[in-house]
Parts: sequence; C-alpha cells; structure tokens
Amino acid sequence: MDIKLPEEVKEILEKFQKAKFQIYIVGGAVRDLIMGREVNDWDFTTDAKPEEILKLFPEGFYDNKFGTVGVSPLAISYSLLAAKSEIYEITTMRKEGVYKDSRHPVEVSWTNKIEEDLKRRDFTINAIALGFPSVILNEAKRSEESPTNVGLKQAFEAVSPQAESVQRSFANAQDDNYIIIDPFNGQQDIKNKIIRAVGDPAKRFQEDALRLMRAIRIAAQLNFEIEEKTLQAIKENSLLIKEIANERIRDELFKMLESDNARLPSPDGEAPGGQAYEGIIKLKEAGILQIILPEVERCFGIVQEGPKHDRVYDIGEHLFLALKHTPTTDPLVKLAALLHDVGKADTVEIASDGNVTFYQHDVVGGQIVLQITRRFNLSKKQTDRIYRLVRWHLFTVDENQTDSAIRRFIKNVGLENIEDMMAVRIGDRLGGGTQNAVSWRMEEFSKRIKEVLKKPFSISDLKINGSDVMKTLQIKPGPKVGEILQKLFEEVLEDSSKNDSDYLSNRIKELA
Repeated sequence: MDIKLPEEVKEILEKFQKAKFQIYIVGGAVRDLIMGREVNDWDFTTDAKPEEILKLFPEGFYDNKFGTVGVSPLAISYSLLAAKSEIYEITTMRKEGVYKDSRHPVEVSWTNKIEEDLKRRDFTINAIALGFPSVILNEAKRSEESPTNVGLKQAFEAVSPQAESVQRSFANAQDDNYIIIDPFNGQQDIKNKIIRAVGDPAKRFQEDALRLMRAIRIAAQLNFEIEEKTLQAIKENSLLIKEIANERIRDELFKMLESDNARLPSPDGEAPGGQAYEGIIKLKEAGILQIILPEVERCFGIVQEGPKHDRVYDIGEHLFLALKHTPTTDPLVKLAALLHDVGKADTVEIASDGNVTFYQHDVVGGQIVLQITRRFNLSKKQTDRIYRLVRWHLFTVDENQTDSAIRRFIKNVGLENIEDMMAVRIGDRLGGGTQNAVSWRMEEFSKRIKEVLKKPFSISDLKINGSDVMKTLQIKPGPKVGEILQKLFEEVLEDSSKNDSDYLSNRIKELA
C-alpha cells in the first residue's frame, strides 16, 4: 500500500511522536487508503488525554465528554494557511459503557490499548488502525515488559494484548514504515466488498441506531454488499431509527444521495451510477424508508398508468427510477427527483375505463415537500429550491410557446434552478420508461430559454415608471408605487402586448 500523507497529517503524527504518545490514523481514512480512494476525512486516535492533546494544540477545541479534540490546519502550523479548511478530529482511545437513547454511551473510560478502541467501532472496514514504527517503539520503550532495543514486531507484541491480531496485521503490512492493526479482518471484508458489524450486529445497532443508515449509506457509496447477519439485524432493529434526530437522518440521506456519478445514460442504456438508487431500495427493504420518508413509501401499490400503456410502473417504482436516472450529484436535486410525484398518492382518480389521473398533484406535492423540509430542518434557501423543483416539474415543453410563457417558467422555477429542473425532467422521462433522455422539443425549449435570457425583462423595461404612477395618482413616494409597478410588471409578463404606455396609464387608475 503506497501511503502519501498530506503535510498537515504528517505534522500531527510527528507532534505526537515527539511527545512520546501513541497516534494512529483510524476509521474511514484507513479504509480509503487501503482501497486507493481519495481521503476526505482524517481521524486520529491517541493515548493522550484531551487536556494533553490541547497542550500540543492550544488552538484546538474540546467541548464534549467523548475525548474528541478538534484541530484546524491553522492550529497545526501557520505554514499551512493554504491547507483545506476541514477540522481534524483527534480522539483519546476509549472504552464505552452502556448506551442510552440509542445514540450515546452513558460513560466512557480512557485506554492505552488500540484494540480496545477498535472493538467499539461500527463495522470491520472502519475498525482498522494505521500506525508507524516510531510510534510503536515509543510505546515499547515505556513498557516494563520490553527492552529498549528490540525489533519492531517484538516491540509491538510486548505492549499488545492480542498477539495473534498483531501477527496477522504484520503479515498484511507491506512496508516497514507503517503497521496495520486489524483485529476484525476488515481488510478481508474490504477485499470481498462486505459491510459487516464488529461483534454482535444487533448490539452495535442498539448502541447507536444511526448505524442502521450508516451501514446502508456506506454500502451504497462503496458498492459493497451488507453481510447477511448484519442486514438481518438492521431489519430487526429498524424501528430504533425513530430515536435519532431528523437532522442526523437527513445528513446520512444526503450523503447517500450524492454518491452517484453525474452523467447521462450511455448509448447502450446503462444507467448513471445507481448507488443512491440501490441505497434507497435497501432502506425500503429494511423497513427504514417508511419511517424516515413515509410520503414515498405510501406511493407504492398505486398504479401510475392506465391499461393502454405497454409498461406500467406504480408511483413508488417510478420515483425510485427517476432518482436513478437524474444526472446530478447534488443531493437536494436527487431528493427532488425522489419526491417529484409524491402528491399523486393524494390526487389519484381512476375512471371507469381504467384511465388514471392525478390532477394538481404538483401543487399538492409542493405542500408535502414543505412538510418534509420542516421535518429535516432544511435552510430557507434549500427549502425554496426543492419546493420549486417539485411544484413546477410539470412545465409544458412546446416549441410554439411565447416569450412571456418562457419568462413565466423562468420566474416560477428560478433562473438559478433551470439546469436542475432539466435534470429532474430527464430523470422523470427515463424513470417512466422513455428511451431518450432529451426529446427534440426539450432541446428546442432549452434554446428558447437561452434566447429569452438574452433579452432580460424587468420592471425598468415597463413603458411607464414610478414618476408616472405618482403623477397619475397624485401621491408621494412610498410602498404603494412599488406595489402598482409590480402588478403591472406581472401583467406584462403574461402578455407582452400590454407594455403600452396608454394601457398601463389606464391600469394605474384601476389598480389604485
């Protein structure tokens, strides 16, 4: 394994080594290094206590009882001003007691044994530590069981309670510059593409119910399968997800949704990515989807099309397929694709001939989305964006549309959301069985939007202005002037022929 560490990571390791503390890279960073993936989150564990870590990094911060100190690149070295802005988490090795609220341990206790720390972790692929010879030798020198001058392997065995796992780790290590501590065969599970809980899977999920979603999310991100006993434990403990804060659930869901590759289907019909799609399927199979997104779950079993159609999907299947085919990595747009037709469950009508309609499902769906955004505590900006993508997804694509109709579409969707709306439309089309991602009408519609945008239209383009309003109504400057101009502007957006000074002057009096 070729290990290339960022300078700030090296500085963290060196600072602990000089202070004679153990220090290991742990968690997803080790997993990604083994897999040859880019590492985005570097986590460390050490036998140094939080107060000792803060002595090494006085600008770090520590405001929890779980031994985690946050350190920014600036706190590591002033020479790293151009480094990434992420926070590096350095946690004291710990053992955990009984858990409460399906999320947090009641108490923790510190340890200086890395195996003790690893066995409390969630999955075998995350229960691997990466250490370095100087760190191991430093610990050996402090151990009464070891002489000062010993070989690396013997030094580590002298301070480790699990010689067998150490020997296995050394056998897997490929370089004298590092050592892999892997007491739960995580490397083998990485090789076999397996998500497996550490120890008893039911106990792991009962300790922290967020792990139910983490297992599925990581499997989706890495294209791994969940081991049978672990998957069964997820299903049996799915109701525990109710104990988790909606914001935590939202974060895991968004990580899952952004795992896809953003590209259109290839000419042979291969779908883009599909990781998020597979993850959502697993959430449904595990019984978690009906808890976190009941609005989607209730769409299954409702027929999407009438009997005359060759291919018939129910609404839930269509939503899943729309998600699968939406070419973006933006989790909010992916979520919009998954939710775009949720209003159909409340608006379905089946005629005597079997024809199915969903009148105003876009309006109803927009209101449902607002409920979901409140539940997930999305920001005002995020809420507005996803609402627009769902509320206006039924826009008409017609090569004969007027400029005013195009402007109305832009106003409803938002100029900044047009590309996202087109992605949702592609997912909607392909998720309904259509073979081509973009129709010729869609291409023409996109051209028309670009043409209209070259001729921007605003209140300042009206044939009258605020002075005309004040003169006609004999009023002073104030909110009334702006209100009348806005109403006139909306009328002209609907019909550009109304942008006539005589017509607008008469309308000023009528609107007063």
